[in-house]
Amino acid sequence: MKKGKGIALLPIGVFLVLYLGLGILFEYVMEIPMGFYNVPIVVAFLAAILVACLQNRSLDFDKKLEIMAQGVGDKNIITMLLIFLAAGSFVGVVGRSSAESVAYCMLSLIPARFSVSVLFIVACFVSVAMGTSVGTITLLTPIAAAVSTASGFDLAFCVASVMGGAMFGDNLSFISDTTIAACNGQGCEMKDKFRENFWIALPAAVATLILILILSFQTEIQGRVIQPYHLTQVIPYVLVLIGGIVGINVFVVLLTGIVSGAFIMLIGGHTTPVEILKNMGSGVSGMFETCMVAILVAAMCALIREYGGFDALLGWIHKIFRGKKGGQLGMGLLVGTMDIATANNTVAIVMANPIAKEMAEEYGITPRKTASILDTFSCVFQGVIPYGAQMLVAISAVNELGGEISAFQIMPKLFYPMLLLFSSLITIMRGSDRTGT
Repeated sequence: MKKGKGIALLPIGVFLVLYLGLGILFEYVMEIPMGFYNVPIVVAFLAAILVACLQNRSLDFDKKLEIMAQGVGDKNIITMLLIFLAAGSFVGVVGRSSAESVAYCMLSLIPARFSVSVLFIVACFVSVAMGTSVGTITLLTPIAAAVSTASGFDLAFCVASVMGGAMFGDNLSFISDTTIAACNGQGCEMKDKFRENFWIALPAAVATLILILILSFQTEIQGRVIQPYHLTQVIPYVLVLIGGIVGINVFVVLLTGIVSGAFIMLIGGHTTPVEILKNMGSGVSGMFETCMVAILVAAMCALIREYGGFDALLGWIHKIFRGKKGGQLGMGLLVGTMDIATANNTVAIVMANPIAKEMAEEYGITPRKTASILDTFSCVFQGVIPYGAQMLVAISAVNELGGEISAFQIMPKLFYPMLLLFSSLITIMRGSDRTGT
């Protein structure tokens, strides 16, 4: 392992101070309404990158630009950007009326009291099938926002339930990037890792569902919502949900939604070709901040990695934790810290894989257990950080539909990631290994 430099992690500290620090100052000290909205996340990351560029004077600026370009050009980053843009186009085409039609149709078939729990269950199924939490959140957040408006449930509660279900599938799906990265990195079969994860994720999901139902029955809602809706406008969402559950590629699913949505909106006389194009452009533009954050994080992390920041982090964790249980906790903290730094759970797993494998050999931890820990803890942290892709795309989808919500309204209601962490810690402390040695 290369010699690490702790000072290389300074840009992350700068970002956290600017974004979280100023947000807390504006919101709770100065009591500015929606104070967190006054802290542009892109500016905070730009400041962090500036600090990163000022470090390591042994490299000239052109070389630093080259390193950042390599980080931005990573396959995972490009894939994420394309999903964001396709998602924005889909939301722009179907618009608010289509999402409202889905919500009113849903609420006409089931009691409004159970709508949030249904959102969570559907998100679980779709994310397992699609293997992408971002894609799932993109598809279901507009429905969650419409359900909130129609039924009276808290918007953050509805959106957080969708995000929780999305992280369930991100952790368990056979086609998830995190699953592939963890299994390939540790040299274990996907089915073995699935068995390990299942007995950690299932109790957390059941507990989340129970908690959602309890809160749903404690919430004063508008009762049975009966509103007129256009049944044809439900079709694009039905198609994308079926595609998601079947496990079709997320790009194909989103393209199907865009084409079917445009066709139905035009045939039904709900819009014009010019308006369709304008709305698609508006939807894509609404994803600008989300895309910029993904690019800036990738660029910043590339410099931190080059300077030895991540090597220092790995070295510290390796020294602190001892014993089999300690090793497992260290792996969890390792990948969690990497995720906080990179805001990408797949990248976090890839970076943590080598040291985790070394720790597994040292502490006698099976490859499937190691892969399970890396995947689970990365999903825990990715599911709650306010600048993660999942959070940003959910906020963007709500804002695009005319709503207003912040990450810090959603975070306290992210029950599944919190319960998944609790379930993981219990499993480690009990020393259970369901698949044997």
